[in-house]
Amino acid sequence: MAAKYIYAFGGGTADGRGDQKELLGGKGAGLAEMSRLGIPVPPGFTLTTEVCTWFQEHHGGYPAGLEQELERHLRQLEALTGQRFGDAANPLLVSVRSGAPMSMPGMMDTVLNLGLSQELVDAWIARGTDARFVLDAWRRLLTMYGDVVLGVEHARFEEVLAAARAEHRAASDNELPPAALAAVADRFKRLIAEHGRPFPETPREQLWGAIGAVFASWDNRRAREYRRINGISERLGTAVNVQAMVFGNRGADCATGVAFTRNPATGEARVYGEYLVNAQGEDVVAGIRTPRPIVGADGGRGLAEDFPQADRELREVCARLERHYRDMQDVEFTIQHDRLYMLQTRGGKRTGPAAVRIAAELADEGIITPREAVARVKPQDLVQVLAPEFDVKEKARAVAAGRLLAHGLPAGPGAASGRMVLSADRAAELAAQGPVILVRAETSPEDIVGMHAAAGILTSRGGMTSHAAVVARGMGKPCLVGAGDLDVDERARVVRAGGRVLHEDEEISIDGTTGEVIAGGLATRPSEVLRTLIGDEGAGAAANASPAVATFRKILEWADEVRRLRVRANADTPGDARVAGALGAEGIGLCRTEHMFFEEDRIPWVRRMILADDAAERAEALAKLLPMQEQDFEGIFAALSGLPVTVRLLDPPLHEFLPHGDKALAGLAKQMGVPAAKVATRAAALAEANPMLGHRGCRLGLTAPEIYEMQVEAITRAACVRTRAGDHVEAEIMVPLVGAEQEMIRLRQMVAATVERVLGEEKVRLPIAIGTMIEVPRAALIADKIAAHADFFSFGTNDLTQMTYGYSRDDVGRFLPQYLESGVLPYDPFARLDDEGVGQLVSLACERGRRVRPDLHLGICGEHGGDPNSVEFCHMIGLDYVSCSPYRVPVARLAAAQAALSGEEKDK
Repeated sequence: MAAKYIYAFGGGTADGRGDQKELLGGKGAGLAEMSRLGIPVPPGFTLTTEVCTWFQEHHGGYPAGLEQELERHLRQLEALTGQRFGDAANPLLVSVRSGAPMSMPGMMDTVLNLGLSQELVDAWIARGTDARFVLDAWRRLLTMYGDVVLGVEHARFEEVLAAARAEHRAASDNELPPAALAAVADRFKRLIAEHGRPFPETPREQLWGAIGAVFASWDNRRAREYRRINGISERLGTAVNVQAMVFGNRGADCATGVAFTRNPATGEARVYGEYLVNAQGEDVVAGIRTPRPIVGADGGRGLAEDFPQADRELREVCARLERHYRDMQDVEFTIQHDRLYMLQTRGGKRTGPAAVRIAAELADEGIITPREAVARVKPQDLVQVLAPEFDVKEKARAVAAGRLLAHGLPAGPGAASGRMVLSADRAAELAAQGPVILVRAETSPEDIVGMHAAAGILTSRGGMTSHAAVVARGMGKPCLVGAGDLDVDERARVVRAGGRVLHEDEEISIDGTTGEVIAGGLATRPSEVLRTLIGDEGAGAAANASPAVATFRKILEWADEVRRLRVRANADTPGDARVAGALGAEGIGLCRTEHMFFEEDRIPWVRRMILADDAAERAEALAKLLPMQEQDFEGIFAALSGLPVTVRLLDPPLHEFLPHGDKALAGLAKQMGVPAAKVATRAAALAEANPMLGHRGCRLGLTAPEIYEMQVEAITRAACVRTRAGDHVEAEIMVPLVGAEQEMIRLRQMVAATVERVLGEEKVRLPIAIGTMIEVPRAALIADKIAAHADFFSFGTNDLTQMTYGYSRDDVGRFLPQYLESGVLPYDPFARLDDEGVGQLVSLACERGRRVRPDLHLGICGEHGGDPNSVEFCHMIGLDYVSCSPYRVPVARLAAAQAALSGEEKDK
């Protein structure tokens, strides 16, 4: 049996199914499924992704028999439509569109109105068809085919159109009279011929040219960059969809639009979208004309007023598709002479806040389960929800001062300030020097690299379904579109707003939630969700939580019901501990005591301890530090009563507490009243060639035990104070940087003896666990020996990664970007745990440690604890908890739940 490369759809039937995205692409699978559901879809057929793979591997060739198979499907399409391809009496025109398995909006190519020729145009007009419509379709075909297939620069066509608009004083292309469109089409044909190849007048030659160009566009620069940015496989390929044209540009009773079954920016449960009367679909997404909202705002016209029957049908279709796919859908539609046709359905790209709200509300409505809702929300969605926003009062002052430049449509939430740049290339070039805001009249797919590099995106044209809006939502960038008061002059490198002129590189601010564009920079504040959770919104905030806050909480509550892995936070102060607790941390996995030493009232005593001439002087300095440390620990234990708190004893080398440079050292000597020579000598004695591998951690604890004894006493006394106050204290003391069994044996004895002495003096009994941080590769290899003397292991993967790779975190920036770009490394091992190398050490240490001590408690406290991929690895190898910075706790909670759900799927 011959291989099948083409699948038909339309007329209420389809060869393919909605679950065949890898074969039919997302667009083809959606068209097939809508056809099977009886939804009005113009008929057509899909060339599969397998043809794309063949095309790429055979340098533009096609598999045997494809041409004959396409001819059969073309005849079937003619039979369904009652029209003939290339027939002047009753022409069938088709669109040729890409459709990858993973959504890649605007990254590949499309050709509309294919099948027209000069002969057909003349004959069609002669038969009485509206000349303006025919000529509009003709000039669009010449533009798209000339650009996509024949390689004529798109800007050349735009220059001709701009001249025609100026000559006829037309605000937009649809105001050009037929004679002007005919002249434009003639100029387009000359442009194409001058480029090297004339426009093909034979429809079948056009069709094969367009199919080849769409397959080739899988490998264009913007598509490759989009796949790289979004982690999409190069091997998937694109399908090609050939579909009978329906026309939204055939008069005032025609329209085209894009709709979402829910608001993609906020998640609100109502149909949301835009349309243009007497236009084709590319006009909506290109942002050339600002479209109308489907639901009229502030008394404006909406689809229900312009096309009441089509509006009712669209809402019914949207509701049906959402129930069928069990998710928010992004649909494209055309209305031809008041009749609705659906051209696409796919899972809609949405902002992080919208993703959280949609998932939670779909579960509340019974469309999906709570577990499915947890699985659908991406960790990055939570990052967006927690993204900072502008301080309302500061923004109000800026507006009052006349700095408000314009209002746009809020297409992507969050706030961003930065240098204004007017080209994507410049955005990519300057982003490494600080945040930039990419400002364009409208963006195009070629801008993808600059859009990725920018902190925010602003366009003067386009709507909520324009290219800029769709791509920015997918990236999670603050974005405003359709800010019509801005005149973006890329050539002069200025933006004009009212009477103001802003030059490129000036700072501007955009609010992707309210739509405001403001001159100059603005400070940000925590998001509404953060302010509510950490208690900054007042007493009534929790009870009157907005949908964003309520659904955020709900998703995380469901996540907590699913996950096995516990989530702690890295916190060094009582304030950090309170934030961590508010965000759902189940304890402190790492409290770094050295951070407390740098406080203004403590650093002098730390330095006196370092510069002490004898044990008595050192004891005096430590005695001053003891109550300060004890007070810190009391605050942390109080903030997290009933939850475990792991305190790491002093880790860095002592020289880090001294200033650097002769002048600074002399200033310290004067401040402390000691000879400058003494300070310089002591600093020189403490200096190390490689401090990372030097006199620090447990090595310092063994050579200067009085420091650790003071810290252990402070921890224990604080635990006793809070226990008597009624708190349930679970203190854990962690010894850093152990690499030899004797280090652990000796320091455990010292820590245990100090704990027992203080508990005896305080007349309090409470258990205090003693463990170690595994951050030296040798410690992982001899974990069985170390476990005999430890109650817990906490993996310090920051240092473990440094020592395993031999990379210094301080210097890796000099070569790591090149390594990532060239593929030497697949990802940054300091951001995502290297499960192949570092992870193997962690896994080995867990296995060997628990072989000796089955009740050994295991966790991770490096920043990998907040990375979703690393969290999944930690779940897989059986750790008890992960610990990360307080503001990453929600992400870790969700990632831990998704790891559990993924594990259940694998076990089925």
